[in-house]
Amino acid sequence: MSGFSSITAALLRTKPVEQLTSDGEHTALRRSMGLVPLIALSVGATLGTGIFVVLGEAAPLAGPAVVVSFAIAALAALFSALSYAELAGAVPVSGSAYSYTYATLGEIIAWVCGWCLLLEYGVSVAAVAVGWGAYLNEFLGSTLGWRIPDALSSAPSEGGVVNLPAAVVVLLAAAVLLGGIRESARVTTVTTLIKIAVLIFFVAVAVTAFNSDNLHPFAPAGIAGIGSAASMVFFSFIGFDAASTAGEEAKNPQRDLPRAIIISLGIVTLVYVLVALTAVAAVGVDDVSSSGASLATVLEQVTGRSWPATILAAGAVIAIASVVLTVLYGQTRILVAMSRDGLMPKVLSKVGAKRVPTTNTLIVGGVVAVLSALIPLGELVNATNIGTLVSFGLVNVGVLVLRRTKPDLPRTFRTLVPLVPLLGVGMCLWLLRNLPAVTWLAFTLWSAVGLVVYFSYGRRRSALNRTRPDAITADS
Repeated sequence: MSGFSSITAALLRTKPVEQLTSDGEHTALRRSMGLVPLIALSVGATLGTGIFVVLGEAAPLAGPAVVVSFAIAALAALFSALSYAELAGAVPVSGSAYSYTYATLGEIIAWVCGWCLLLEYGVSVAAVAVGWGAYLNEFLGSTLGWRIPDALSSAPSEGGVVNLPAAVVVLLAAAVLLGGIRESARVTTVTTLIKIAVLIFFVAVAVTAFNSDNLHPFAPAGIAGIGSAASMVFFSFIGFDAASTAGEEAKNPQRDLPRAIIISLGIVTLVYVLVALTAVAAVGVDDVSSSGASLATVLEQVTGRSWPATILAAGAVIAIASVVLTVLYGQTRILVAMSRDGLMPKVLSKVGAKRVPTTNTLIVGGVVAVLSALIPLGELVNATNIGTLVSFGLVNVGVLVLRRTKPDLPRTFRTLVPLVPLLGVGMCLWLLRNLPAVTWLAFTLWSAVGLVVYFSYGRRRSALNRTRPDAITADS
């Protein structure tokens, strides 16, 4: 029994909050991000393929009630966002939900959460990149009268050979990240403003063709259809937590991280609901879902001209590329935290001359580029959702645990406990229930691989096995 107890204790050991905070204070990463860049990071990581493409995939499931599906997904994201905000203000380090669960639920749970985050961020970047390719083709077709052939712009399962545009945009984003965090932050802020302007332009044009008849029947598939669509469009809200991965590069993380998370989610929710409502009311569900570049198609039908669709497609090319950049950033910073804790190879936390994790960024960029080139959008969206919902649920539980174990820990933001975290867990479970069986099978296999990696590598090399955890070191 003593052996079993010691193994259990090792698996459930937590990393002290003080140690996490100390790691963050002595980071080799550059603290250069204020509130506005953090908001831009979160909005930039969220506004993208979710609304530009996934709206067209979800509308057939719920009908015009897809607007309600967006609202439900936003509510689920809100509860988790409030929990994220509390933990971000209390434990301002890189690693996002992984670091929070390490401080509250134990090493094995933190590993599972980190493994889910790798799925969430890595696969969502690939999904966003695939959506980018669809709008790039729309833009090329309307301006040059030429499109990238299907063989080079579609995954093998969709009749193509390779999705070359999707792979290229991932590699370009990796190149920008290698240039340094200040440069990346400037690019993110500018492209975020562009995408908001483009979506406001869409709403302004689409509302001129608003027809309430297109909203009937409102919910042809009932609650089941609304729930299925909500589970799919939840993908659209993934990214608001990106600010929490910048805990070691924010100038004032305790103050600014909670604000950035809440403000960005509010901006994104308002934009999504307005876009979904005006799109469906303007042309109806069938036309919204008729193209991979659904919003550009709506504008072309509403105006009868190609130039509004061209403007939107151009904006979408820029906007979606910025999502690739910001989510790829989050992926690399989570790996930095896991590597520093010994659960991943040390090379992933080494920082280069420009104070960015060079090798980490190159590896992540290469792997994600391959995924985006070979896997279609629908499969990527569902895989992203399940990883996200599991990690969000764990963050909500983490708030409850930390309130009990560290009641006097300074917190710059406090959510309503236990109501908000419990509602967050409940919403995550409900959305998980609506995901298809094939997604659960893929997630089970992914989790099994993760546990093999942990028990064969991470558990023995955990920094908690030593008296002092490895710090981030600079490349020699």
